[in-house]
Amino acid sequence: MKHRIVVLGAGYAGAITAGRLARRLHRDDVEITLVNGDPEFVERVRLHQLAGGQDLPRRPLREVYAGSGVRVRPAWVGAVDVDRRTVDLTGEHGEAETLGYDTLVYALGSTGTDHGVPGVAEYAHDLAGKQGALRLRARLGELEPGGTVLVAGGGLTAIEAATEIAEAHPGLEVAIAARGGVGDWLSEKAQRHLRRAFDRLGITVHEHAGITRVEADRVVTRSGGEIPAQVTVWTTGFTVHPIAAATTLELSGSGRIVVDGTMRSVSHPAVYAVGDAAFAEGAGGKPLRMSCATAIPMAWQAADALAARLTGRKVPQTTIGYAAQCISLGRRDAIVQKVTEEDEVTSTVVTGRTGARIKELICAATAWSLAHPTMMVPSRRRRLAATTEAEPRLVTL
Repeated sequence: MKHRIVVLGAGYAGAITAGRLARRLHRDDVEITLVNGDPEFVERVRLHQLAGGQDLPRRPLREVYAGSGVRVRPAWVGAVDVDRRTVDLTGEHGEAETLGYDTLVYALGSTGTDHGVPGVAEYAHDLAGKQGALRLRARLGELEPGGTVLVAGGGLTAIEAATEIAEAHPGLEVAIAARGGVGDWLSEKAQRHLRRAFDRLGITVHEHAGITRVEADRVVTRSGGEIPAQVTVWTTGFTVHPIAAATTLELSGSGRIVVDGTMRSVSHPAVYAVGDAAFAEGAGGKPLRMSCATAIPMAWQAADALAARLTGRKVPQTTIGYAAQCISLGRRDAIVQKVTEEDEVTSTVVTGRTGARIKELICAATAWSLAHPTMMVPSRRRRLAATTEAEPRLVTL
């Protein structure tokens, strides 16, 4: 009888959690199943590159986990019953399956949100997933020189999308529009470099221009103005998938699963949550934001804590903090903004080609960790904690 661990979602958080658990635990004791709708790992931090026309390496999950003991199950999650400890799935060919578990790792991540703005669903493109990026890529390829592209949003994804598209398609007229400022949280040095990059790439910036409606060839702003847009790219933030909301898990006001410092649900101890789906406190008691920068350490924390509990060892716990914000500005330019552990910007910034090399090194290292998930922990696999002869051999969580 093996302890059944089911990991839902193979983004950065889920994929690393599964691999780290496989490295920590002995396969004779546990059965690790990784459920993901796409049979390949999607490198989300590079989706703007995919949309711009760059081909990304393929990473089939079954190849990634070959020989690790992790069972990859390509399927879509329909429902989770945390009281019965079951997950309802729909497979690649439409087949239904109910999967039981002893421990669940919920890592279903996030998706784009339209914020209730009319026309977004009908006319806008998004970069929340691979299929959205591919659709945007195809649409950009249809535009004639002088075609208009508007990126809605002023955050990291919006900046990277606008600069990538402008560099990859120099014949297009690219603009960016934000409800507030664009990159206005950055340090003064970083903001100056960002403006120079926008000028170099010919990107028109519309600040304090909240969009109230998206149409086929334009957007309408709060002031009643219009911005031409044959293609609108909607990058105004993310929201969690609604599956957790249909469970009895304790959730935050934003629908994220509330977890303790080990990424364990505060209401259901058999459930761990990592990545964008989890509401966890970081350095200074501030909630961790949705990002790859926090998904990976959250995965380490959850895997190490779960492995420790199952093998009877002391549960490690480390406060998760930030180090930097990395923003690509096309392929040869970037901003690496140093931040405090609490995610407050400092005066230290690296820009230009050096920043681009640092950003690429970080992305490449992250991709390597995904391609070699069972090689990230040097310790040997441990057996599950022993119990008395009259009790089951496995630890009950």
